[in-house]
Amino acid sequence: MQFRAALIAPLLAAALVAAPPSDHSHAQSNIPQAFLLGSWTGGLFPAPAVLSAEQCLLQPTVIFTRDVVLRATLTDQFYIQRLIETARGTGNGVDFHFAAAASAESSAPLSLGGAAGGGFGCEDPNVLHVQRVSPNQIRFPGCSDFPFPLVRCPAG
Repeated sequence: MQFRAALIAPLLAAALVAAPPSDHSHAQSNIPQAFLLGSWTGGLFPAPAVLSAEQCLLQPTVIFTRDVVLRATLTDQFYIQRLIETARGTGNGVDFHFAAAASAESSAPLSLGGAAGGGFGCEDPNVLHVQRVSPNQIRFPGCSDFPFPLVRCPAG
């Protein structure tokens, strides 16, 4: 399923700023991806050295929620939505297994690389390995669509 970036990203970003990802409440502590919740930028290109919360939240590259991961593409105005089937903590990150993408709904018409199948350019489009580099920086090792690290969008 795709979402219009111009419509959904600011709404998600506003909701995520209202409940910052660093707030590890009891409800979030039982999910392995709790440290990822929120908006991230970079990955497709190096993240800017200085970035305001407003600039970052206008068009994040990846948005992690409890049940869904949204990713932007270079050639489409829609975010690709991947429904999380399972998330397993690895000690230095999280391994996501996504529900199989319905090709008509999850593929962007002019996407590059792994985005055409709704993936991240990784070996398996239904698996994403996230490696935590620091509290505010992550990598998607082995994913050609994201050769650079991602950084957390700062809270407003």
